[in-house]
Amino acid sequence: MSKVEMLGQSPIASDRQARPLSPATRAGDFVFVSGQVPTDDQGQVIVGGIEAQTRQVFKRIEQALALADCTLADIAKVSVWLNDARDFGSFNRVYMECLGDHRPARSTVESRLMIDAKVEIDVTAYKPRAD
Repeated sequence: MSKVEMLGQSPIASDRQARPLSPATRAGDFVFVSGQVPTDDQGQVIVGGIEAQTRQVFKRIEQALALADCTLADIAKVSVWLNDARDFGSFNRVYMECLGDHRPARSTVESRLMIDAKVEIDVTAYKPRAD
């Protein structure tokens, strides 16, 4: 019997309201991480350009993956939204810095984001359950 497990607490945004989502969910051996944006622990978008914001998003992704005992090395698929296609080169430099030799499948698009940020990323990881 399949079961989807909700992981973590609903994130709080800068308006102090909880968002109607889980940071991550596990469905069998797959872990789905909700779109992560470059916010601090108070829900404020961090100051900085695409490189600083991308590093912060990867910190958020690592935190969400840890809820399922996963790491960046378990990522199978990445979806990226950039609010400005001109940031693509700088984004890629930080992306490679964060993932090293790990090269998951990826889609990247330019899109207006729901908050005033430069990047949003969601990931799907694969890690067989230990049970």
